[in-house]
Amino acid sequence: MSDLATIVAEPWADWGLIDCGGGRKLERYGDITVVRPEPQAMWAPARDDWNPHATFVPGSDEEGGGRWVRHRAVPWQWELARDGVKFHASLTPFRHLGFFPDMAPQWDWMRERSADGDALNLFGYTGVGSLLLSEAGARLVHVDASKKSVEQAKDNASLSGLDDKPIRWIVDDASKFAAREVRRGRRYDGILLDPPKFGRGPTGEVWRLEENLAPLLADCRRLLDADSCFLVLTVYAVRMSALAIGELLKQTLGDLGGTVEMGEMAVREEARGLLLPTAIFARWSTS
Repeated sequence: MSDLATIVAEPWADWGLIDCGGGRKLERYGDITVVRPEPQAMWAPARDDWNPHATFVPGSDEEGGGRWVRHRAVPWQWELARDGVKFHASLTPFRHLGFFPDMAPQWDWMRERSADGDALNLFGYTGVGSLLLSEAGARLVHVDASKKSVEQAKDNASLSGLDDKPIRWIVDDASKFAAREVRRGRRYDGILLDPPKFGRGPTGEVWRLEENLAPLLADCRRLLDADSCFLVLTVYAVRMSALAIGELLKQTLGDLGGTVEMGEMAVREEARGLLLPTAIFARWSTS
């Protein structure tokens, strides 16, 4: 059996998991504190004095609906930073705040391997990962099906003073774009994929993780070669095992050599230091 790794996001100046328990978590995003549902926080919280600026109340449907309840004034958006990159946080309708802080260790790992390379960020969302790789020296192709997300990514680039960096911002269906890149004979030094469980492309294309992940990874393999450095795959909110996506990555990229890691992503709670799991991952590298 393969050993499973745990990658832990530690608190940093502009973000931290303050406390969690009772099916909820209390986080800080700069000066703003929020409470969000967290089914995996099955234990009791460390504190009973939670006093957030806003709380997300989930809806009754299974599509992740719900609403934010503001207990105190919260700006429409506010500025945060990670390393040399600045970006905006906001209370989105999807319960998160416009980026995923548990990705920080993955960003750091890729930054070490992406200097002066060509990297592809599929499902790139608001661009925090793309900007961190670009700031480290990589040339980026950032792809997301949401025009709004890509525009926000461009705004984050301006906020960070990275407008002049070699980044291509593309609104497209990730699978279709990867297939076209294969036909064009393109190659990349590194690829990041953070696919949703379900989604739609800009012209109505339907994405279902269980059906579409393997074909997309096959195209990603064709975009990598013996000189490539990494591929990172992260998966949230699905009934799927890290062992399963790790084996898929091994079989898809096995002919390139290198190593495949797989396991869980987690964030460290500030109150007690316990780990709250957030996602599963598999990643390939040559170093």
